[in-house]
Amino acid sequence: MKKTIIVMPVANEAATMASVIERILALPYDDLYLYPVVDDHSRDNTADIIRGYEHTGRVRCIYYKESKGVISCYLEGFKRALADGAKQIIEMDGGGSHSPDEIWQFIEKLDEGYDCVWGSRFKEGGSISEQPLYRRVLSGGGTWLSNLVLGTGLKDMTSGFEAFKAEVLQNMDLDAFLSTGHMYQTEMRFYCRNYRTVEVPIHYRGSSSSLRLHSVTEALSILFKLKDNEEKVMRKAENKDED
Repeated sequence: MKKTIIVMPVANEAATMASVIERILALPYDDLYLYPVVDDHSRDNTADIIRGYEHTGRVRCIYYKESKGVISCYLEGFKRALADGAKQIIEMDGGGSHSPDEIWQFIEKLDEGYDCVWGSRFKEGGSISEQPLYRRVLSGGGTWLSNLVLGTGLKDMTSGFEAFKAEVLQNMDLDAFLSTGHMYQTEMRFYCRNYRTVEVPIHYRGSSSSLRLHSVTEALSILFKLKDNEEKVMRKAENKDED
């Protein structure tokens, strides 16, 4: 198995953090590592709990002081994972919305040769629970609109459970992403559309976080800018090819 690092932004997850870590460490993969990313938004002892598992050699607590929110934590986690020699990177939520029991699907598909693996709530076999109807409508409607505008054809354009071969992220300028919120998942899928990708069904459990109107309007604004921004994000890949 290739070195696989899970990047997981977490904040104020003291009640469940130990359980999540132990479930991941119990998976039958010797080369699977966990990088939880915390920032100043986390005000309980989540970071201390994570550090309590660093002695295993498979958990590393990343404190990101310059964080501008959860998306910046994802991107910083990717950078740290790449710097530490990850060959495969999995992105997942740390609040219990994504199940460690479904990680095997992502590793299996990467091992089959796929470059990107997208978790899908709307693919046959997937599901959503404990989430209000309006959030389901926004996720489904956002997927439909994104596919229409961007020319993609995925069943789920907004899920945050996904995996990449290292080369995919190495070939991007991770500092050039436009999204700071919910649109990030769609942005990533758009830039990766020419890679070999596949969707796998996931069971998503909703969180208590609310969705503000400005997040929706920001997402709509960014949606129509992605094609213009693509060259900037992928310029790193082009320069690498020229070298």
